[in-house]
Amino acid sequence: MSGEPLKLAKRDMRKVEKQVDEVMLLGKEIRTLFSKYNDEKFDISWEVDSAVDAFSVFSSRWTTEILATLYIAGDRRFNEMRNLLRGISSRTLSDKLSTCVEFGLVERLVEDGPPVRVTYSLTEHGRRAGKLLSPLVAYMKIHNGKIESSK
Repeated sequence: MSGEPLKLAKRDMRKVEKQVDEVMLLGKEIRTLFSKYNDEKFDISWEVDSAVDAFSVFSSRWTTEILATLYIAGDRRFNEMRNLLRGISSRTLSDKLSTCVEFGLVERLVEDGPPVRVTYSLTEHGRRAGKLLSPLVAYMKIHNGKIESSK
């Protein structure tokens, strides 16, 4: 894709911005609910630690790319993933896929052969996490000027 921002119709841009705003309101409501139960056992560090745990999974180099590829392109075999992810080594892909499986985001499906076929797919947890990240990704695209409203 060129360096030019994606141009959305004004109506569609407003719709995306409205949906991002709705997600932010839902986040505030969730934090308000948590605060009702906030005591010495679950102080603010509990929520901060949870945020750090969540983002540590997605901030690891290649993990986000792998999850986004499976989210957008669907189930893939190892070599298909390697071809879609430009610049990743086979060893790194194998390690990162194992980590994603360990965190319950990706499922490794083995079909008996010959030849044995291994397919990777998002689990329900992985799909839900992807859906939750989509508004953040949209917000960052707008904020970074990768999406603009057409005139």
